[in-house]
Order: sequence, then C-alpha cells, then structure tokens
Amino acid sequence: MYKSSLLGYICNMIDKKTQAQITSGEMLPLMEAFYSIQGEGAHTGKAAYFVRIGGCDVGCHWCDVKESWNPELHPAKCTENIVKNALIQAKTVVVTGGEPLMWNLDFLTKKLRENKLKVHLETSGAYPISGQWDWICLSPKKRKLPREAVYKEAHELKIIISNKHDFIFAEQQAAKVSENCERYLQPEWSKHEKMTPLIVAYVLKHPQWKISLQTHKYLNIP
Repeated sequence: MYKSSLLGYICNMIDKKTQAQITSGEMLPLMEAFYSIQGEGAHTGKAAYFVRIGGCDVGCHWCDVKESWNPELHPAKCTENIVKNALIQAKTVVVTGGEPLMWNLDFLTKKLRENKLKVHLETSGAYPISGQWDWICLSPKKRKLPREAVYKEAHELKIIISNKHDFIFAEQQAAKVSENCERYLQPEWSKHEKMTPLIVAYVLKHPQWKISLQTHKYLNIP
C-alpha cells in the first residue's frame, strides 16, 4: 500500500465505519468511471467500462492524469455502486488510475466477476496484486519498479518510449515476464511524432515486440 497517502486519506475520515470499508475495499477513492473504447495495447478497439481510482506515488513526469495522484481529492465511493454502474453498460471493466494497487481490490473484483464481467487491470506493478483478474497490463516505470511477483502475473507488458534509453529498459523488463506475456512499445504522447518511427524500426528488428498507440487520442474519445 502507498502508506503515507492511504493512512492520511483514512485519518481524514471521521467515520470509523468508512475507515474500515476503505481498508476492506468496500469503498474506494473513485476519480471517475466512464464507458468508452480501450485505446491501447492488446485490447485496443474494444468497448469497456473504465474505473479510475485516485492515488499514485510513481510520479511519471509525462502522466496525462496527474489530477489522479492525490487520493484526498477523490472522496470514497461505495464499491457496490461502482459495480452496479458498470453492469448497466459493459461486459469488460478496466481498473486503472492513478495506481489502483495502492488499494485493496479484492472486493471490487469479486463483485464484478460474480456478475460475469471480464476484469482488466492497468498497473505499474509497484504494489502487491490484490483482486482476481482476467487480464493484467503491466506498465513498469523507472521511478518505482514493479514487485518481482507481479512480472509473472502479467498478460501484457507495455513500455512507454520517450527516449532511446527506454528501449534498453524495455528489454530489461521483458526478461522478467513470462514467455506468453504480450510485449508492447508505446510512444509517449507528447513525443509520438519523434518516437513512433524509432519504435517502428525497432519492432521490425525485434518482432517479439508489437506497437501500441493511444488510438483514443487520435479518435478524440475519452
């Protein structure tokens, strides 16, 4: 757990019942939830309900949802209601952040799977896995590397490429995942015009990798 933010978040809650529900995962600091199209990685183009949970201490300088970092900005919501809203619209739920593994996700995924929904996780891997997942997209960050146990759980490895050294980092991370894990290189959006040709050239030489693009940004959808 991201202890400083988590404890600070809970300590600011007066209601002891609410504190207990946050710890158990029956309430979560929801930033936003919306129905859209998966724009990246192995499931690009598929409809999904996105649950974005607040809180992250990884601190990527190019993060496009920095408003998710401080969990105190995102009041705790009833997880049962998150599940109910997902059921209205989707067959697949993508849990993202922030860094969602800062929180206990056992209750959320249990309820989603009980309702026959596919449950996907997008994580940096910086915290231990909680919850039961149909798909785990691991996107390691240099500032805070994944826990060793997370690598073997990943179905998809997605490395953000913002400079040439990131290709070296990508190979270092790929050496830790399972043989069946799909490998993706994705240009950092603010540098995509510069980095995409380099990624194309790299994948042509190293076909074990695939290209991931943020297609939702090209399509101007959430």
